[in-house]
Amino acid sequence: MKRRRKRRDVTAETSYLCDICGEEIVIPVDRSAGDSQEFVEDCPVCCHPQTIHVEIEEDGEVRAWSDGEAN
Repeated sequence: MKRRRKRRDVTAETSYLCDICGEEIVIPVDRSAGDSQEFVEDCPVCCHPQTIHVEIEEDGEVRAWSDGEAN
């Protein structure tokens, strides 16, 4: 019987609070994109653009936060 290796999950979920409306937004995180990520995404609640920051710690913990984009 062959043993299967457990693959490390490349995707995870985390959440951030919209800097404009304060809603908690859950997002998928692609761990293969690096330990420090930044991208712009519109809030699905208030539609304002947000700069999303994602950090993946050495222990695998994922955290995210947002900054509202200037108009």
